[in-house]
Amino acid sequence: MSGLRLTPRRAARYARAALGLTWRAAPGGTAADLVLAVLAGLTPVLVAALTKLLLDRLTSAGSVEVGLAALAAGLAVAAALNAVLPHLRTYVAAERSRAVSRLVRRRLHDAVQRLVGLVRLEDPEFQDRLQAAQQTGHLGPTQLTANTLGAVQSILAMGGFVGILLMLNPLIGALVLLAALPTLWMQLRLNRARAAMVLRLEHFQRRDMFFAQLLVGVPAAKEVRLFGLGRFFGDRMLDELRGMHRVEQRLDRREVRAQAVLGLLGAAVAGIGVVYTVSVARAGGLTPGDVVIYLAAVPGVQGALGSLVSQLGAIHQALLLFDHYDQVAHVERDLPVSTAPLPMPPLTEGIELRDVWFRYSPEHPWVLRGVNLHLPAGGTTALVGLNGAGKSTLVKLLCRFYDPERGSIRWDGVDLRDLDPAALRERLGAVFQDFMPYDLSAAENIALGDLSARDDPERLRTAARHAGIDDALAALPRGYDTLLTRIFFDGPDRDDPQAGVVLSGGQWQRVALARGFLRADRDLLILDEPSSGLDAEAEHDLNQRLRELRRGRTSLLISHRLNAVRDADTIVVLADGQVVECGDHARLMAADGGYARLFTLQARGYRQDAPAPA
Repeated sequence: MSGLRLTPRRAARYARAALGLTWRAAPGGTAADLVLAVLAGLTPVLVAALTKLLLDRLTSAGSVEVGLAALAAGLAVAAALNAVLPHLRTYVAAERSRAVSRLVRRRLHDAVQRLVGLVRLEDPEFQDRLQAAQQTGHLGPTQLTANTLGAVQSILAMGGFVGILLMLNPLIGALVLLAALPTLWMQLRLNRARAAMVLRLEHFQRRDMFFAQLLVGVPAAKEVRLFGLGRFFGDRMLDELRGMHRVEQRLDRREVRAQAVLGLLGAAVAGIGVVYTVSVARAGGLTPGDVVIYLAAVPGVQGALGSLVSQLGAIHQALLLFDHYDQVAHVERDLPVSTAPLPMPPLTEGIELRDVWFRYSPEHPWVLRGVNLHLPAGGTTALVGLNGAGKSTLVKLLCRFYDPERGSIRWDGVDLRDLDPAALRERLGAVFQDFMPYDLSAAENIALGDLSARDDPERLRTAARHAGIDDALAALPRGYDTLLTRIFFDGPDRDDPQAGVVLSGGQWQRVALARGFLRADRDLLILDEPSSGLDAEAEHDLNQRLRELRRGRTSLLISHRLNAVRDADTIVVLADGQVVECGDHARLMAADGGYARLFTLQARGYRQDAPAPA
């Protein structure tokens, strides 16, 4: 991936952006943490210096009690600070992390919402990047700020202790500093490897979650139990988990070996320093206070160096993690948007597809091939064809979730690419075949079709009546305020069996229809398999309602049930991505082509005495 190797320029840009995010999210907390980091870095040096002075005063011949009391009090205050500061920093860091998490999450979602269509969202590589950004995006700014402040603390502590060591013996001070170089190099390599591992694990994690959800989720529960799929999916889940663990184990073993070598190197340097200090002290070259501060300075420098190296490595890792967020937050638009979109008046003539060719990528086959089609304003156009003929893809193009690779789609003669996508979608109403059941109340499920109707109960009920679901929703335990889920509850609802209701598939389809009917007055109403989940009586009732609703409106009706489309003004038959027949029901039946064959085949299923189609 492009973000796994950081150039100095990119690292500097990421650092500025991440620290800027932290400051915007929590300016007060960041400033407070900086002050606490400075105090935390200087306090250990102050404790060591006060300890030396106190010991030297105690062992001197003319010690003064007042001076001893002041040094003891100062040492007690410094020790108290040394004990309290880490806890204060932990609290401040946690508050800052929460603020950064909120800001990063909002910006990530804003970036995704800026995408005009579905090109990026249906791209597996972008999905991996998006998942990683959602999981770790807030960690980049949070860790970078925390580690930068930690580095400041370590530098201050190290600077104080190194100054002491250099004053006592420059050779030992230089030796301790040189011993940190291998540690720095190895830590940077390990952190680069860990950041690379995050993206490699994303595939395993997504598959692991997929199989885990199949095992515990409601949608697949019936088939899992009926077909005995529990062990099969469980084994698949464990296979993904084993793959994830193998990647982690390889890096963990590499890290253990490196840390062991570095630990032995640090211990050797510390041992040399201790032996040298004791030998000089026995010869009378150091005072007892000098010995104490020297013995405190050697581990102090090593500890500060180790912490600094760790902080620098963590800063590098944080910058690599920030790459996931940056790639999503600054993702380019998936579809071009005109900087000066043309005005979009109400539809008066119709929508025209001119020689439209489309495929989802150069590696995929053509889904639509030279489609020419006219949807006249005020009329109903029905689209029929076998599975895979391109019907749902055509709907995506009309909604401008994708653009044609060749040809154009025109709204009253204007190319959709010259219009504002948001303005276009304001003119559309749609009920998709793969509609979404939301774990919300019945009223909210309908109101999502047009959020301006949230506070208009009568408008919601009118849409529900058009869909034939008003009586069923009104009869729920809490009417339209009843949650249409049993997945989650809170507070007093937790033990209330009437707090949530699970609807049948047909009822959910009618709720989705009601959601779409909130936009029935728009310029184009798209109905994709609106009755596929209904029984015969319910389907007949709904078709009658739809006929009334579509009267005089521009609509596109897609259905495999040809009886539902026979009264359409125009019926278009798609096959292999091409328009092969077009006309009204009578004309297509008289042509005795593919439509007539399919219609007769379906009719024969209801009339055993009907002749078999040729």
